[in-house]
Amino acid sequence: MTSARTARRAAALGLGALWWWAVLRLALEPDAGVLEGAVAVGGWGLSVLPVHCVPRCRAAGALQAGRWRHALRASAGERGLGGAGRSE
Repeated sequence: MTSARTARRAAALGLGALWWWAVLRLALEPDAGVLEGAVAVGGWGLSVLPVHCVPRCRAAGALQAGRWRHALRASAGERGLGGAGRSE
């Protein structure tokens, strides 16, 4: 178990270092090429994966109808914009 954890950490550290190398090379070297761009974009793409997803049964509040309308009204009310349905 410890060796698997160590291997995962080493892989994450190595891939993170590779990504930073590609990003810094793109930013600082005028002759950076396609390889650096592919590594940088690939790493960024991994960072936007929906790793926060939960099963549908646990996401009940996020699935109810009208939740965006309710959130926007609450947000407008907090900012003092006089959201719809708010009595003064």
